[in-house]
Amino acid sequence: MRELKYHEKKLLKKVDFFNWKSDARHRELSVLRRYHIQGREDYHSYNKLAGSIRALAHRVSLLPAQDPFRVRVEGQVLSKLYDMGLLNQAAKMSDVENALTVAAFCRRRLAVVCCRLRMAENVKTAAKYIEQGHIRVGPETITDPAYMVTRQNEDFITWVSTSKVKRTIMKYNDELDDFDLL
Repeated sequence: MRELKYHEKKLLKKVDFFNWKSDARHRELSVLRRYHIQGREDYHSYNKLAGSIRALAHRVSLLPAQDPFRVRVEGQVLSKLYDMGLLNQAAKMSDVENALTVAAFCRRRLAVVCCRLRMAENVKTAAKYIEQGHIRVGPETITDPAYMVTRQNEDFITWVSTSKVKRTIMKYNDELDDFDLL
């Protein structure tokens, strides 16, 4: 190998080839691909949220166990995360520190929930239906696939009444009523 020039030596001083810091890029790309996240900034915002919630849980866990403030805050945090659908009912604060990930936030996106409810074959198709305005949550038509669905709203996800996809499904199932479509 040739001897390095001055500017090459200066640049390589900052790089340590023996202790290479691994990046989380491969994890980010797999989550982006799996949950069909179109914007990288969504992933970063979920990552920041998960990190801040984990930090809060860690700070609360450092308080004494019999502290009434700790008991109250633990209950509030766990109930809020359960209502959002990020944790299950029997979760503890240690689960918040260990199990709360970006994927937990991504699983609550409208496109993923629609796929889980068998409204679409895959997440990409569900995102396409949402962007085209075929799906509503309650009375509102949602056109953002990144819409976070809580446990309460999960029961109210349906097709828009004027949707061609709904009409095709009803026609296939012999449930099509011409009066409803007027």
